[in-house]
Amino acid sequence: MTNLPGIVITGASGRMGQMLINTVLASDKCKLVGAVERVGHDWIGQDVGLAMGGASNGITVTDDALEAFSKAQAVIDFTAPAATVAFSALAAQAGCVHVIGTTGMSDEDITKLGDAANHCTIVRAGNMSLGVNLLTKLTKMVAQALDADFDVEVVESHHNRKVDAPSGTALMLGEAAAEGRGVKLSEVTDSGRDGITGARKRGDIGFSAIRGGDVVGEHDVMFLGDGERIVLRHVASDRSLFAKGAVKAALWGQTQKPGEYDMMDVLGL
Repeated sequence: MTNLPGIVITGASGRMGQMLINTVLASDKCKLVGAVERVGHDWIGQDVGLAMGGASNGITVTDDALEAFSKAQAVIDFTAPAATVAFSALAAQAGCVHVIGTTGMSDEDITKLGDAANHCTIVRAGNMSLGVNLLTKLTKMVAQALDADFDVEVVESHHNRKVDAPSGTALMLGEAAAEGRGVKLSEVTDSGRDGITGARKRGDIGFSAIRGGDVVGEHDVMFLGDGERIVLRHVASDRSLFAKGAVKAALWGQTQKPGEYDMMDVLGL
């Protein structure tokens, strides 16, 4: 057990943070060595197992991320853009793998991650599941095969507490469709329709977001032509699949050189 890669979880009190902690604790391929929360959080100084309502596991929640990272081989981070950027610099300083599932990041944020990736291995993906990454590959293939006579629409559904839209997964799928067509997504995005919008522009890639209830995540990529349509779909019913994918990425990153990677690299797709 002592020779297993040590993993730190940031945002320990969140739903994904707790799911990640339980997934690491249940794994026989890695061990939990740290849990991080923001300064002033109620969990600081508590045993994370007890804070989660379970048994003590000897890991004390801390707000000193660098100290926690220095004891680890990897950090898994599903927090917020500003926090993730800060964590990436600390991961680079500590020399550990940084697995990022945070969404809603700006171009400036991503540029900063690139700077950190000069010194550490960063695995970042809008979605960590095997199924979604297969869907992404299929989306690119279909987009390559069909011309702009087929409209592309990405429809995503999530729970009512999700704060960003379109989802990171939806954007990942849109990027795949754009790559398949040889265009930049930023130049063909069609989203936020309301009122008299006019006819749809040929070649645009549309996004629609649904928020409600406890939906874990559903994504449809629709290719709509005259008289026919192709629908590629992924439904997530348990968010543990994201945690398992993130742990897989953390383990895969142990043998990689510093740089930026995604789940396609991890899965060899």
